[in-house]
Amino acid sequence: MSNHHNHQHNTKNIKVAFFLNLTFTLVEIVGGIFTNSIAIISDALHDLGDSLSLGLAWYLEKLSGKRRDQRFSFGYRRLSLLAALINSIVLIGGSIFILSEAIPRLIYPEAVNVAGMFWLAILGVTVNGISVLRLRGGTSLNERVVTWHLLEDVLGWVAVLIVSIVMYFKPLPILDPILSILIMVVVLWNVIKRLNETMVIFLQAIPAGVDIDQIETEIAGLKEISSIHDTHIWSLDGEHHIASTHIVIPNDWDSNESVEIRRKVRQIFANSNIDHVTIEIEVDGDECGTNDW
Repeated sequence: MSNHHNHQHNTKNIKVAFFLNLTFTLVEIVGGIFTNSIAIISDALHDLGDSLSLGLAWYLEKLSGKRRDQRFSFGYRRLSLLAALINSIVLIGGSIFILSEAIPRLIYPEAVNVAGMFWLAILGVTVNGISVLRLRGGTSLNERVVTWHLLEDVLGWVAVLIVSIVMYFKPLPILDPILSILIMVVVLWNVIKRLNETMVIFLQAIPAGVDIDQIETEIAGLKEISSIHDTHIWSLDGEHHIASTHIVIPNDWDSNESVEIRRKVRQIFANSNIDHVTIEIEVDGDECGTNDW
């Protein structure tokens, strides 16, 4: 599947998830008020924030497919990363809000409409489950963060469903906030990990799974190359990796071999899933004009 087709597929999936989430959020707000369930009311407000984030993710994911222009020489791929960052922050904020609403109910539990909770939970698991299935296996970091938004909602509705079934047989309204808190703790843990992954990419760290020392060793081992320095590797958006390097060749080097040398070096980088490489060739004795940070 081509990168262009992948991008269109990602954008379409986020679009479907956005409209499903927004529609159900409106139903959820009414249902939460009707059932007097803190889990449903707080999740409705959280879902409203999710819907706005999904809309933003859809818009930025669509823009991220634009080609390079006079302003962005690498194109707009990092907009997808920006959406992932914003979504992570919104999700953390929403989770903290839910915790602030659920904790007081541990002390002062309130009665809820059990039948209403049950049927809303069935609907919630179905709608959000469809969205998760559409986004499952997404390749972009943005899509993976959005998937966590929706998976959080599925887990939340499973908790509501369990609570409603238990409370049908035995009135224990305190189970509502307890399960909400447990779900939020799990979600926060995973979202913080995603946020850390996003920030690492923003700070242009070496991509996970890429061994820069091994790459330099392999390149330095080529018979045409005397040494290598000033190698930098970073990721554009978590999927597309970029590298630049300076290779030094002997004084008696045949300039006609430059194409073959570059091909070998690019292949070594390609073996580590690095698809955009800038190579500067220097001759022994040349003074490098850059700082090897």
